[in-house]
Amino acid sequence: MQGLSVTNNRSDTLHKPKQSPTHLLRRLFSVLMPLVIAPTLATRGSDLREWDPPEPQREFRGAWIASVANTDWPSEPGLSRREQQNELIAMMDRAVHLRLNAIILQVRPACDALYPSSLEPWSEYLTGEMGEAPSPTYDPLRFAIAEAHRRGLELHAWFNPFRARHPATESDPARTHISQTHPELVRQYGPYLWLDPGSPAVQRHTRNVILDVLRRYDVDGIHLDDYFYPYKIRNQNGKLIDFPDDTTWERYRRDGGTLGRADWRRDNVNDFVRDLYGAIKKRKPWVKFGISPFGIWRPGHPPQIKGLDAYSQLYADAQKWLRQGWLDYCAPQLYWAIEPKAQSYPALQAWWAEQNVKRRHLWPGNRATKVGSGWQPDEIVQQIRLTRRQRNASGNIFWNLSALLESPKLSKALAGEVYHKPALIPASPWLSQRKPPKPKLSLTPNRSQGLFDVQWRADDEAPVWLWVFQSHRGHRWTTEILPRNRRHKVYPASDPTALPSAFAVSAINRYGNRSKPTILSTTQVIAKR
Repeated sequence: MQGLSVTNNRSDTLHKPKQSPTHLLRRLFSVLMPLVIAPTLATRGSDLREWDPPEPQREFRGAWIASVANTDWPSEPGLSRREQQNELIAMMDRAVHLRLNAIILQVRPACDALYPSSLEPWSEYLTGEMGEAPSPTYDPLRFAIAEAHRRGLELHAWFNPFRARHPATESDPARTHISQTHPELVRQYGPYLWLDPGSPAVQRHTRNVILDVLRRYDVDGIHLDDYFYPYKIRNQNGKLIDFPDDTTWERYRRDGGTLGRADWRRDNVNDFVRDLYGAIKKRKPWVKFGISPFGIWRPGHPPQIKGLDAYSQLYADAQKWLRQGWLDYCAPQLYWAIEPKAQSYPALQAWWAEQNVKRRHLWPGNRATKVGSGWQPDEIVQQIRLTRRQRNASGNIFWNLSALLESPKLSKALAGEVYHKPALIPASPWLSQRKPPKPKLSLTPNRSQGLFDVQWRADDEAPVWLWVFQSHRGHRWTTEILPRNRRHKVYPASDPTALPSAFAVSAINRYGNRSKPTILSTTQVIAKR
């Protein structure tokens, strides 16, 4: 090992029989104690060029955690605060084990909230009773953000924008629920209650709910799912039931609107998406805005594709949002296998990538719940590999985290194969290209504990989101991605071979931009002594 050459050359003096282990440790500290290596010294010298650390891998690795109907978390309503927290901690620990780097947590399933809100009632999926706070009271969203950030995970807050009541709801609506406070904005659609996207008051309310979370919480992303206008349902005779928005449609026509009804509905959704994106960027431009639309925009796009027409049935023109750049990431739900041509994962992925003319992030959704009920883990593994080979795509999101945790074979395939190395989330250059300054780096012996302490810190007051810590042994670099609260690593002084020959640390900001690395050569410093 290159970094130990000087120490090895001293072996004739360090290992005399009369010297005790304590004496040896003191000798070693006497060499290094005076040294606090500054970045300017660490990076000086042409011999460090061969030690330039490699760029860390960039890839989004996310998973959805759904709260609706207690799908993922909490596992059932009425759990104690400690039980809820322990469940979420266990899920996040497993996410780290699988080397994921983002969690997408559903915080508003149906005009309710998994956080204290003055705009909407507490979700019944927490306590079993809509409007009832957890007891003892705590803030689940704030807790989730803190636990995610402590582990270096991004936390994206996931909202269903227009659903007002889900059929799985069992408790009565709280008096603060919108169906009680503003029933004129709510429509009954089969077993669902739905907000009318054609109402300006509805759009304002949903936008205010989302921006309230953006203002009060340190989220890393705002996420919308595929529900805009509801998936169409049929009556007892099998006939499709149209969404009951006659009131807002007639008002639009009276005010001089000229669009057809389907185009008007799409325009309502387009306006909401565009305005929400602008409002998010005005307040916190580093927070990513993403949508996970149905995976087929329209049948026949590409030509072989068949299936539901989200453009005409959900009135979701996701192609337009992507081409206009009204989002930071698009996560089309490509919940089909690779082989079947009518819904082909690679064919659909390639089509979405072709629409990505603004070079936003394209992170397809993958249906991990199929593993064990029709799919083998290799189906997901191969889908990840196809995404890596697809131009204009840079990651995947899994439906859902529970499926990853409940399948040992899939977990093993992820952690041991495609995700065996850590990855940074790709940067968002359209938001900012400014890089943080190089951090300061030092190596200090700790006499009392018998350790070498590698420490680093930001060079100024610019906030750091993550650290990339790299160590060099022989001819290889090892990369770790550490949360912002980690600022040191220790190595035992009693085992000189444990000390790498070089270290490198770089800072990552909230936009995903990486500083130049600060490099510290332990070999060069010891040689100078």
